Amino acid sequence: MMNSESLEPAGCWRTTLALALPMLLASLGTSIANIALPTLADAFAVTFSQVQWVAIAYLAAMTVSTVVVGWLADKYGHKRMLIISLSLFAVAALLSAVAPILAALVAARAVQGAGAAFLMTLSMTLMRELASGKSIGRAMGILVTVSAVGTAMGPSLGGVLIPLVGWRGIFLIQLPLATLALVVAVAVLPRVGQSAVSSPARLGRILNKALARTLAINLLVAAVMMTTLVVGPFYLSLGLGLQAAAVGLVMSVGPLVAIFSGAPSGRLVDSWGTQRALMIGLGMVATGALSLASLPHFFGVGGYVLALIVLTPGYQLVQAANTTAALRDVVKDRRGTVSGLIVLSRNIGLIGGASAMGAVFAFGVGAEDVASANAAAIARGMQLTFLIAAGLIGASLWVARTRWPTVQAAGRAH
Repeated sequence: MMNSESLEPAGCWRTTLALALPMLLASLGTSIANIALPTLADAFAVTFSQVQWVAIAYLAAMTVSTVVVGWLADKYGHKRMLIISLSLFAVAALLSAVAPILAALVAARAVQGAGAAFLMTLSMTLMRELASGKSIGRAMGILVTVSAVGTAMGPSLGGVLIPLVGWRGIFLIQLPLATLALVVAVAVLPRVGQSAVSSPARLGRILNKALARTLAINLLVAAVMMTTLVVGPFYLSLGLGLQAAAVGLVMSVGPLVAIFSGAPSGRLVDSWGTQRALMIGLGMVATGALSLASLPHFFGVGGYVLALIVLTPGYQLVQAANTTAALRDVVKDRRGTVSGLIVLSRNIGLIGGASAMGAVFAFGVGAEDVASANAAAIARGMQLTFLIAAGLIGASLWVARTRWPTVQAAGRAH
């Protein structure tokens, strides 16, 4: 079990860097490949539906891996598993860069997604170990910010690299970053002994009502945020008639806002408490979703941007409050497992937002081939989708309205 007294304070820039870099890599790996999908389709002479597996394999492997990542980390040690996962991520990036066929690239991306699951989970777990009781929210806010930075960097970095060095460059660029993260983790983080956990904890010993509510809210809010990434480009290009460059610029507003709102959201959680911060954050997300259903109809791009400016900080606040509530009182040898459940619920929400809400959008448009629909049909689909998204957040508010008991019981062995 990790001895938190041997760790440097959470405010130390070296330990913060050691945990921020893995989170950055995991989020960068999620977003950087998406912009290369058209290029990959041409390079491998495959259809768009086939090349989509480059992105799906990463996210699916990340989701599946979170089922066991927490237990493995709690059993074999958090630092040890972080070093192994950084090495795995780097090797998978190299294999992706040299892949001769699409199937090999998809397989390498699946391995990289599994490594990313460990990186995200262990970053949260170790940051919780480092943070004192009064600064847990701030610590989680740092990781939320870094995750947003990685997500924002992906499309822009890929857009620069592909014309210069080709699609293989988007994977090769991850190697020096992973190497740096590995060196910093080995040098800065203390040696961690093996946990006393010898078998996976039964779900009933971990999942109480408080944690179940936290995970449910995390899932629903992640689904709404993914909806903006799936539906937004179609509405901006087909509904408002923007060119690709302008669409990319507008879509970058959300990640850019997230970069600046992540750390303040953590401080607000420490100041307000998790329950108050969560309710305010959910209210902002609901307002943002309703704004996306209405404001663009009257104000065009300006209305869309304004809605994102409201929705994104609300999402950051919900993330910081939810993660803090889930990890604050969990005993050390169960924190990896709980962190894994948090990442799992987020990923399920992302997949649900991409699939289910995408289907709602297509239904609202009224055409199987959304790309051929007119602007009025696209607008109808947009309104229906985000009205339903607002309803999902309303359900989250209902779940969160009662102050839950401490999550402390969600980590104690019986």
